[in-house]
Amino acid sequence: MGWLFYTDRRVQTYADEKAEITRLCTFETDSRRTKLVKASKVGSTWYAAAKVESLDGTSLEDRTYMINDDGSFTFGAVFLTRMDDGCWGYKDMEESAGPCESRAPMSILNLLSNLKDPDSYAHAWRQRCRDWAAIPDYCEGDRIKLVAPVTLSDGSTCQIVTATHYKRGRQKRRCYRVEETGSLVRLSKASLAGSELISSEIAEGSAVLAEFFAGQSA
Repeated sequence: MGWLFYTDRRVQTYADEKAEITRLCTFETDSRRTKLVKASKVGSTWYAAAKVESLDGTSLEDRTYMINDDGSFTFGAVFLTRMDDGCWGYKDMEESAGPCESRAPMSILNLLSNLKDPDSYAHAWRQRCRDWAAIPDYCEGDRIKLVAPVTLSDGSTCQIVTATHYKRGRQKRRCYRVEETGSLVRLSKASLAGSELISSEIAEGSAVLAEFFAGQSA
């Protein structure tokens, strides 16, 4: 399915978006009903758990999901969203379609029904979400070994870094001190996948980098 944009501009705020995601996950036929259980927004992507229930007393059957003890099943859905000239748009995918976006919180994954096929796209998607959730959120002073050397913008590489921060205005921004050179770099969360904690200590924030960024914004 492609993108659908609302030209009436009725979706503008976070609350508007959540209400629309709820509406999109809620529908009913003569025999079954689907309703939103939980939705979470990560970046510009919404992740949702939607529950399917029988209305006529007949047992549900599904090729992808195991049926829960109460006769229902809950599946995962992904909604890509973006604004275009003030108009909100979305593109929705069910987890079995194998969406690329895979940062659903564990609070969503824990609500989903078991899968019948361990080799399905949905199973792989859930594992990618778990892998993302498992990336550590390191603390100030943590000394970290990355799973593989990361190439920096100047062509050098780093593998052992220490979590620290710099101040920009009133905000503290995460950065990492390279052990070999002492320089400070920004690393994406993805680059921390598979990393390990070597040791922990309290580290001071970087006044040098704060001064650098102050000069950049002057």
